Amino acid sequence: MTITERAAYIKGLAEGLGIDDSTKEGKVIRALIGAFDDMALTVSDLEAEIDELSEQVDTIDEDLGSLEEDYYELDDEDDECSCGKDDEDDEDDEDSEDYLDEDIYEVCCPTCGDVVCIDSEMLEKGQTTCPNCGELLEFDLEDDDSCGCGEEDCSECKE
Repeated sequence: MTITERAAYIKGLAEGLGIDDSTKEGKVIRALIGAFDDMALTVSDLEAEIDELSEQVDTIDEDLGSLEEDYYELDDEDDECSCGKDDEDDEDDEDSEDYLDEDIYEVCCPTCGDVVCIDSEMLEKGQTTCPNCGELLEFDLEDDDSCGCGEEDCSECKE
């Protein structure tokens, strides 16, 4: 039994009991039945809208799945990289692996707050410019603690 059917059943029961609308109790019962009837209709409308939205979300999900397959070229059977070249035939593999192994550091520009990514080569130069605001960013790598041990009397740190 749906909620609208229950509301109609309760309304019929109240009419069958012959509740007197002129008494205080009768007015309250009729008002409650009216409110329950209105709520049942609202819930019924909301259920219909949810069903419609669910169908639309399912359609969007299917479309997105198709787009993901097309865009990301999801194919687990191929041993090729995303550019379409076979990994074994790539002569520049060593260069690309070196680039991937290279450390990348993030530095926050004190002027604009933009995060700038730098590599070890830029770090060795000691400076670079912020691509957002053009501020010269300088890096001081000189430290009293050259080996990183943290001890004051370390023979390696004194060298």
